[in-house]
Formats: sequence, structure tokens, C-alpha cells
Amino acid sequence: MSTQPGRTLFIGDVHGCLDELRALIRKAALTPADRVVLLGDLVAKGPDSVGVVQFVREHGYASVMGNHEAHVLRAWDGEHAAIKEALGEDGRAWLAARPLFLRIEPLDVIAVHAGVVPGIPLEQQEREHLLTMRSIRPDGTGSKRPREGTPWAQHWKGPGHVIFGHDAIRGLQRLPMATGLDTGCAYGRELTGLLLPEGRLISVPAKRAYVSV
Repeated sequence: MSTQPGRTLFIGDVHGCLDELRALIRKAALTPADRVVLLGDLVAKGPDSVGVVQFVREHGYASVMGNHEAHVLRAWDGEHAAIKEALGEDGRAWLAARPLFLRIEPLDVIAVHAGVVPGIPLEQQEREHLLTMRSIRPDGTGSKRPREGTPWAQHWKGPGHVIFGHDAIRGLQRLPMATGLDTGCAYGRELTGLLLPEGRLISVPAKRAYVSV
């Protein structure tokens, strides 16, 4: 994936927070030459998952697959199943077509929902790591548990700067070769974006806490 001339706004986990997503887009003051890349988990937890998906589709924004999109697609009951039903066939097909990662080559950036294991080519990363990983264990393997090792982003040396979400517990992470943008909007904190190439962070406050941590 490449960008047209202009800027690219990367946005962390929206989780159904449509009002906050709209506010962040307005605050970024994008032009027609700019584009938007969302880091997955558009759905679940917040108040309007279907509205978020419709908004993203209507505007032609790019998005990677998040673990909650994966949950929706295979759900049989509960919140995820309700979202699956409400999305309809077209919405489900759109979710299923979301890639596990995107290369933004002019920026030398990789967009992924969760994490990548250092030393493994991107195309050989395990699907589960791309969707759920938060930490690297002492033996170098990936883990979805924050306390089971150290943040994987601390170990990533490239190639490419990875921009990711998924880790609301740690919140904003800014490291030389990785940036984490999940700042817990659904938990009442903020929705955060990163505007490149200028490197400007843009945040809007959550209207309220929709779920507890």
C-alpha cells in the first residue's frame, strides 16, 4: 500500500466510539490529499460499532484487522454476535476483507493491530501475534499478556516503523521504531491519532467510560 501526496492519519482502537472518531477527524483538519489508516478494533465495547464501520466504509478509510473484528466474524452469541448480525452481509464481508497488516511504503511504516515478533519477516508472522500480541517473553516468543514479558515494541529494530494499537493497558507508546496508539477511548480516556510525516499526535477525550477496564 502506498500513499498519495499528502499526510496520513493513523488512528488507534475506536471500539464503537463514533462521536469521538468524528471529533478526531475534525480536529485533524484533513485535506482531500490526506488519508486515514485505522489500526483495527473498530467494533465492540463502545456504543455504535455498526456506525463506526459504516463511517469508515463511506469515507474509504483503510483499516487493518483487529482481534475484535475476528471475534465478530466467528461469534455465535453475546455482544460480538449481535454486532455480526447488525452489520449485515455487506458489513461482514468488508470486515473479513481487512488485511492483517499494511505497508505504507513512502513513510516506511507498517500498520498492524497488535504486534510483531522481532527477527521474523512480516509475511511469516503468526496471525495470532498480529492480532493479540503485547509482550515478548524472555525466550523471544510472543505473548498476549502484558505481564508475561516486556513490551514487544521495545525490541523492534525494523525494518520499518510499526504503528499499532491493542494495548490500552500500557497506553501511548512512543519508541524509536514503533508507536502504540491505543489510549483507551472505550474506557473513558482518549482516542488518539498520529499524523505523518509531521509526527503530530492528535487526541480527543472520550465522552464517557463505556466499559470498565
